[in-house]
Amino acid sequence: MADDALYLGLISGTSADGIDAALVRFAPRTETLVARTFPYPEALRAQLLQLSQQGASLTLDDIGALDARIGDAFADAAEALIADSGMARAAIRAIGSHGQTLRHRIDASPRFTMQLGDPNRIAERTGIATVADFRRRDVAAGGQGAPLAPAFHAAMLHSRDEDRAVLNLGGIANLTLLPRDGVVRGFDTGPANGLMDAWIARHRGVAYDAGGAWAASGRVDTGLLAALCADPWFALPPPKSTGRDQFHLGWLDVHLAGDRHRPEDVQATLCELTATTVADALRRHQPGTRRLLVCGGGVHNPLLLARIGARLPGVTTESTAAYGLDPDFVEAMTFAWLARETLAGRPGNLPGVTGARGPRVLGAIHPA
Repeated sequence: MADDALYLGLISGTSADGIDAALVRFAPRTETLVARTFPYPEALRAQLLQLSQQGASLTLDDIGALDARIGDAFADAAEALIADSGMARAAIRAIGSHGQTLRHRIDASPRFTMQLGDPNRIAERTGIATVADFRRRDVAAGGQGAPLAPAFHAAMLHSRDEDRAVLNLGGIANLTLLPRDGVVRGFDTGPANGLMDAWIARHRGVAYDAGGAWAASGRVDTGLLAALCADPWFALPPPKSTGRDQFHLGWLDVHLAGDRHRPEDVQATLCELTATTVADALRRHQPGTRRLLVCGGGVHNPLLLARIGARLPGVTTESTAAYGLDPDFVEAMTFAWLARETLAGRPGNLPGVTGARGPRVLGAIHPA
């Protein structure tokens, strides 16, 4: 395998706001050649959000059709990115496709995780080997199947001089703990953009709270915040992971039942919920952290970053951009990197993060 081979990463996260795509070279240094976000077709996104928020049931025919439609959308994204890059397809060693999580039931018996987006369609359309289905091998080995990004964070952002942490603010927030000496750990901390996006969509008909402006117009309801933080999930020890199937509008509505709240106050409270649970988790599990590197869509919410910073005095909070990783595409880069690890026969999980019985080579390879 050529050291300078290119890898293309694809992912749509819990926000389901589109497909992030990044074309990356990892040697002799990590370099993102081109990266873009491709919106889902509106009808497809509406269906995904309905399923995540309301838990609607699906027939086998529904699941099969959805798997194909998502696969086609991912193939469209890969094709468009390749065209944008101007690179020859032969230079791209593989595509790493996370797909779209439909269910993540780690508390079920048996536990399972389900990502849709048929990788066969991606390989067929692009003519490039496609690695997909990264999470289920870890689950089969007793792990959570998530988060998987900590291995990439450790490879790219570890320092021998200070304890660091990486915070991804997607639909769900998750932390990677990078002590200067010691074992890398990582886990989900709870909701981030997912609940805030869903709440503003319900009340204002827009996809997200641009710059946190609507939340900034409200006031935190301390009683509601305390009730939300009292959910037993937050007290669980790592390894742990979650998703929209746990933290959704139905969960929020239970806490709002019988009380009247201004919608903007609820938005402010949801923002504070993310800041509180992130800060509490970091202080509990790596109190010596000196630098918090932030990525994901939440990096564009100055109110959220300010509230996290206020709850973590003495910790420098900055974007991963300061270290050469575009904060909007760290997860897409992760799955490009995981495809590289899979083809090399190297494990892609960290058992100390996911709880798996040991390191495992992740994903299934769909040849060109």
